[in-house]
Amino acid sequence: MNGDESAPHQAFRRVSLRERGFLADALRTETVGGVLLLLAAVTALVWANTPGIKESYESFSNIHFGPSALGLDLSIEHWASEGLLAIFFFVAGIELKRELVAGDLKDPKAAALPVIAAVCGMVVPALVYVAVNGIGGGSMAGWAVPTATDIAFALAVLAVIGTSLPSALRAFLLTLAVVDDLLAIVIIAIFFTHQLNFAALGGAVAGLVVFWLLLRKGVRGWWVYVPLGLVIWALMYNSGVHATIAGVAMGLMLRCTRREDEELSPGERIEHQVRPLSAGLAVPLFALFAAGVPVAAGDLAAVFTKPETLGVTLGLVLGKTLGIFGGTWLTARFTRASLSDELEWADVFALATLAGIGFTVSLLIGELAFEGEDLLTEHVKAAVLVGSLLATLLAAVLLKLRNAKYRRMTEAEERDEDRDGIPDVYTQDDPEYHLRMAEMLEAKAAEHRRTAEAITSGRSE
Repeated sequence: MNGDESAPHQAFRRVSLRERGFLADALRTETVGGVLLLLAAVTALVWANTPGIKESYESFSNIHFGPSALGLDLSIEHWASEGLLAIFFFVAGIELKRELVAGDLKDPKAAALPVIAAVCGMVVPALVYVAVNGIGGGSMAGWAVPTATDIAFALAVLAVIGTSLPSALRAFLLTLAVVDDLLAIVIIAIFFTHQLNFAALGGAVAGLVVFWLLLRKGVRGWWVYVPLGLVIWALMYNSGVHATIAGVAMGLMLRCTRREDEELSPGERIEHQVRPLSAGLAVPLFALFAAGVPVAAGDLAAVFTKPETLGVTLGLVLGKTLGIFGGTWLTARFTRASLSDELEWADVFALATLAGIGFTVSLLIGELAFEGEDLLTEHVKAAVLVGSLLATLLAAVLLKLRNAKYRRMTEAEERDEDRDGIPDVYTQDDPEYHLRMAEMLEAKAAEHRRTAEAITSGRSE
């Protein structure tokens, strides 16, 4: 056994310099998108609960348009959940592919911790829901509602409360959310697919094969892929499988490894282009038409009295926290993984609490789980909002308590005393960096010697 195999693997370690830049861009976009998501949710709540205009919210959401001959005569609300969210899942697919081939998930040792944490962070909320409804005699149909984390909303909370999380902890949150999104996609595909239209499904699969072949042949041009993507999406919708699966399938097909002559891979380039559309338009519009829950005293009371809604609320607030923190702790306790020396378990607990914000995908699963039960669907949406709000408040308090330490860590990470444009933490313990610097200094010294010899030779002549 070599030294690398026997050495403990530190969790929440500092990300690579290349990954740091990509992560910063992704977080910046998702944070702005999260703020827009928050504004859209507040707008929806105000619109749906203001006397005189609240009727217009429901009537506007139910406006239908689209080619009925193609099975696409959908309401605006339906277009938002089936169409716009496909863009969100397309970006999630690219993000997952990039993590698998070039990011933290490429290394099994590094991937183990966020994967286990994400799995536990979905299993435990589901168990909490099942336990509450088993005791209270409620419906088990909503077990998947509290399993999802809304990364955009979570990052927006960080921006609003002004916390300076270290890059490694932020990277863990983003990686955990990628795995969370993947598992949510699997849940939607397996448990919320009812009657299948095999002809449409076969057409969608054939379209995906064509999509993959065009990518393999190096064909370029949005005018090729956008129409093809729309056809695949329409066929997937008509197949009975949730149409967002088309988005993630196409995202996973993009190449995310860089060749020698490339600054960015095709997947990274397209993700940079589409992520603002997803975070800034698609997800906020979905929230606008999904979060408009009429909130009366009776609705709020139902959140804490009905087993279905109480299970969702407790699943988000308690289940997510205990699942992610417990999964991380058990992994560190019984494997060679260890927590970074720069962090404490209180930091992990605060992060786990923040992951209890389940908004976009939780609302989507709530609609799918209780389809046809309008009143219960509204109550479950209210439970998602209440649970996410409670998780937000709890996480804000915990993160504020850690804020001073985070600020010191961030300042240490950004320090560049030698002013070479690279933070000192990436150079002080990097032998390759010091070797490159020594070679550069030797080259400059040799150049100075040649210049001096040329000057001396000129004078002697």
